[in-house]
Amino acid sequence: MNFTKFPRRNYLQGPTPIESMPSLSKALGGEVNLYVKRDDLLPGAGGGNKTRKLEFCIGDALDQGADTIITCGAVQSNHARLTASWSAKEGLECHLILEERVKGSYKKDASGNNFLFELLGVKSIGVVEGGSDMMVEMNKKAGELVAAGKKPYIIPGGASNSIGATGYAVCAEETMGQLNEMRLDIDHIVVPSGSAGTHAGMVAGMTGVNGGIPISGMNVSRSKDIQEEIVYKLAVETAERLGVKGGLVREDIVCFDRYVGPGYSLPTDPMVEAVKLFAKTEAILLDPVYSGKAAAGLIDLVRKGHFPKDSNVLFLHTGGSPALYAYMNTFRQS
Repeated sequence: MNFTKFPRRNYLQGPTPIESMPSLSKALGGEVNLYVKRDDLLPGAGGGNKTRKLEFCIGDALDQGADTIITCGAVQSNHARLTASWSAKEGLECHLILEERVKGSYKKDASGNNFLFELLGVKSIGVVEGGSDMMVEMNKKAGELVAAGKKPYIIPGGASNSIGATGYAVCAEETMGQLNEMRLDIDHIVVPSGSAGTHAGMVAGMTGVNGGIPISGMNVSRSKDIQEEIVYKLAVETAERLGVKGGLVREDIVCFDRYVGPGYSLPTDPMVEAVKLFAKTEAILLDPVYSGKAAAGLIDLVRKGHFPKDSNVLFLHTGGSPALYAYMNTFRQS
């Protein structure tokens, strides 16, 4: 795959590590060998997977002469934090539209990412009701900024379009390079599946490098059938953008929705257990919204024997630990 033809910023500082998780593997019975791809260690204010996507999205924005970035997310959005981070680094104004998916959940003086939005100098934050059409809301903001003489560029939620998902096609190629160098044969990859860009980009990229490793997505919001269609559509669009010919089929997209719980961002007991288990066995911090629920799915599948004995399973850690501090009561009361 040739990524040089696309506008791109240079935010990465080399490949993120792939680490063995022997203590967690042992705690889960020792029949499956668990590994983690540490995208939580990517640069940016607090790290996380959106940095890979923003290399391409902000690169495209600057190529188009933008001086202002608009994006959206939930009230504790890691994507919004990282967009604000790289906008600050690039000298771009950043405006956020936050969706209050859980009524009453937005608090201006909250900890976690809300506090970091403030530190990072976000120019404005608009809060809209759950279920709002976020693209309509962002276009409305863009119209106001154009009228004020600005040149805004809209990045969709999660940077999950074919431009942003290209960053995870890069990750798939990077991962295969590392595995080949390590001589590590991975049987399965588990990823969080939310706005779909990470999952779709990994599938498109793995197809592009003929990696042959199945990928399962752990849903954080939608039902299995809806999520799989969204991921498939974006994976196809990303593959077409990269010139990947054939090989990507609908059956490549596999999602699990039984770890969502009562809804997006709402805590579950398995998520709390997963966060605590990763911390106590491997000193790895997950987040309560994405990586925590994805890890809960991984743990459950291991316990249920979903992966054959002696399988090597790689968990893609997408970061987001700053959001933990907005959920302290959840963990202390459990």
